[in-house]
Amino acid sequence: MKRIRRSDPRETLVTRRATATLEVETPGAGFTELTGTIADFLKEIGAGDGEVTLFCRHTSASLIIQENADPDVRTDLLTALDHVAPEDFGWVHDVEGPDDMPAHVRTMFTGVSLAIPVIAGRLALGTWQGIYLIEHRARPHSRQMVVAFTGNGG
Repeated sequence: MKRIRRSDPRETLVTRRATATLEVETPGAGFTELTGTIADFLKEIGAGDGEVTLFCRHTSASLIIQENADPDVRTDLLTALDHVAPEDFGWVHDVEGPDDMPAHVRTMFTGVSLAIPVIAGRLALGTWQGIYLIEHRARPHSRQMVVAFTGNGG
C-alpha cells in the first residue's frame, strides 16, 4: 500500500503582483534555460510565498519544465518532436518556410504557459527540473515572455 504524505497547509494573503517582460534571443532550434532568470526576478522583487507564471507570446516557441542535469535529454526531446512533426510531412501552411507549420504543431504539444509555486522566495522545482524556452524554428528569433508573480513579500 502506498502512503501519501502532505505538509500542513500554509495560508498566506496575496498582497502583491509583479510582472515583467523577458526578451530572449534564441540561437535557432533548441532549448534556452530560463530557471536562473526567473529565480533572479523573484529575488529582485522580494517574493515570498505565491506563484510565478510564464507566458510565451508566440505560436512557434514553447515553455516546458524538464530535466536539467543531462543535456542528452534535451537532444532526445528535440529528436522526438522532429518525429512528431517533421518538416517533410506535406503541410499545407508553408508561407513562412518549411519549419513553420511543424513549429506550430510542436508548440501545441508542449504549451505556451507555466505556473510554478514559489515558497519562501524560491521556485518549488524538483531537484532535476529546469524551466526552458524551446525554439521550434530553425533560425534565431527574438522571443517575448511575460513573467508574473502573485503572492506575498518575503
